[in-house]
Amino acid sequence: MKAVKIVEHGEASTGLINRGMNKGVSILDFILRIVAIIGTLASAIAMGTTNQTLPFFTQFIQFKAQYSDLPTFTFFVVANALVSAYLILSLVISIYHIARSGSRGSRLALVFFDSVSLALLTAGASAAAAIVYLAHKGNVRANWFAICQQFNSFCERISGSLIGSFVGIVVFILLISMSAIALSRR
Repeated sequence: MKAVKIVEHGEASTGLINRGMNKGVSILDFILRIVAIIGTLASAIAMGTTNQTLPFFTQFIQFKAQYSDLPTFTFFVVANALVSAYLILSLVISIYHIARSGSRGSRLALVFFDSVSLALLTAGASAAAAIVYLAHKGNVRANWFAICQQFNSFCERISGSLIGSFVGIVVFILLISMSAIALSRR
């Protein structure tokens, strides 16, 4: 004789609701990854193409400011480029999560690599922000003069490139939080 399982009214639809919510979280994950790609890639391009030349007395003597003069800005460009490449590759896994919302192992791998990318992006953006602050304000005690009074467009571009990187940091925090919540519900 077979055992008859009695299903109450709310229990049958719970699985459908969870699958629908997981699919919604996966779609939001995909959209946030695209936003992070735009922010980090734009930051890397903006910083990597930043330079400004000022003439000094004659055309032959010039002062030049470019991102590669400071290793911190080079690290910033490399960090943003690496995170952008990772985000582009992770779009494949994000699409897989939309199709199969029950995959736990790949979501756990994304949480790990998202955390590593967040750390790299935070390190690059924080280091660059310190140098941008010095470029704007200077440091009288260390005899570092503010260069943004002379190199206006250079400073505007490096300041603007920080915005995209910090947007990427906020998006990564949201992605990690969403993935952790999705993993804890299973």
